[in-house]
Amino acid sequence: MALFGKENGTSYLLQMIRDGKELTLQQQILLAVMLSIPSILSQMSNVVMSYIDASMVGSLGAEASASVGLMSTTIWLCSGLCASVSTSFAVQVAHMMGANNRVGAREIFRQAITVCLAFGIFLGSITIAISGQLPVWLGGSPEIVEGASDYFFIYACFIPVLQLKIVAGAVIRCSGNLKFPSAVNISMCFFDVLFNYFFIFVMDMGVVGAAWGTAAAVTTSAILMLGYAVFISSDLRLTREKGSFLPKKDVLAKAFHIGMPVGIERIMFNGAQILATRIVAPLGTFSIAANSFGITAESLCYMPGYGISEASTTLIGQGLGAMRISLTRKLARITITMGMCVMALMGVVMYFAAPYMIGFMTDNQQILELGVSALRIEAFAEPMFAASIVCYGVFVGAGDTLVPCTMNLCSIWIVRLTLAYFLAPVYGLNGVWLAMCIELCFRGVIFLCRFKWGNWMHLDRIGR
Repeated sequence: MALFGKENGTSYLLQMIRDGKELTLQQQILLAVMLSIPSILSQMSNVVMSYIDASMVGSLGAEASASVGLMSTTIWLCSGLCASVSTSFAVQVAHMMGANNRVGAREIFRQAITVCLAFGIFLGSITIAISGQLPVWLGGSPEIVEGASDYFFIYACFIPVLQLKIVAGAVIRCSGNLKFPSAVNISMCFFDVLFNYFFIFVMDMGVVGAAWGTAAAVTTSAILMLGYAVFISSDLRLTREKGSFLPKKDVLAKAFHIGMPVGIERIMFNGAQILATRIVAPLGTFSIAANSFGITAESLCYMPGYGISEASTTLIGQGLGAMRISLTRKLARITITMGMCVMALMGVVMYFAAPYMIGFMTDNQQILELGVSALRIEAFAEPMFAASIVCYGVFVGAGDTLVPCTMNLCSIWIVRLTLAYFLAPVYGLNGVWLAMCIELCFRGVIFLCRFKWGNWMHLDRIGR
């Protein structure tokens, strides 16, 4: 049997799970790898886009970089909330697909569009309202407040579009098709380069141009993603039969059960990151910029973990939807091991390539030195960071979100922020990143313990 023949294709292997057929160990590993690769490429494309934004804005000077960096944690909060709402429906789609109930998957998708659009408009309205004062609340210095406010205002206006892009991509992935969302996200990098160049340099709009460039790229990819899901996807195409877009009580109840803990965790988690930004802010403009560049550079290493995590959510969701309990546990172990190995290797790369990773975004020597030092501290945490990321994806696929979200919150609020508060005044930016390194290792350990001994597989939560 050829390794990459039709018998070992992604769709074929997923259908074997749904039909109750046995998979060899080779097929299990191959399926995990084939689902992970498109997701890894997709996540890496997000990193490339961040690099593009950072390097283009970095060419405008330290103040421009600090303006964007100051708002980054709040932007992550907004995108995290959009993702949590999308996940609450996408996991249900995975369960339906695992049970071979494609009509049910499409019913959930219709309701997801309605709920997610309403939430995107709601969140966008709130963020637009606070965009003027938010940089001040975050402790930004007077010279960067105006640029940061303008940048965030434009981002806030496009949150409903971002929400539709995220939900469309999530349901496509959970249906078993990870290639198309990955292709769109990779294409978005090229759109981002094109639009950023136009707005920042041709139109000479500075920091505001970076916001418009990203907004244009997100809008283009949202049209592609939603258009494919609604009109083209063989599993999700809504033109197959008539259906209602009005949310149903049972679907909303399951979405609430899955998504609410994730949403609260995103608020608290990103709230902690915003507080961490407040801890960094008094260290000065160079530290703010170096912290932002360091986070962007580190994401090159941990985004493969998030890609494998997305694949694990699809595998676990469909495996449990098909009631393949033993196989589901095996697939979970495979993806967790794969994630830890990949990110361990990326940690080694990050340690030695740190000067080039930061140097790509800035030629300011002080920012460069601070950023390189931070990355080399963080490199040691990558394997255990992977453990927490992929375990989390496994738990989400099982519909188990409350305990993992609580674990994330306790880890970052009690361990990371406490250590950062005491270490930052003594060691500066290095103290903040040392606190992060210690906390990520601790988080990886507790997630592995829950996977090994915890009760995370709740069959009563599986929609069929």
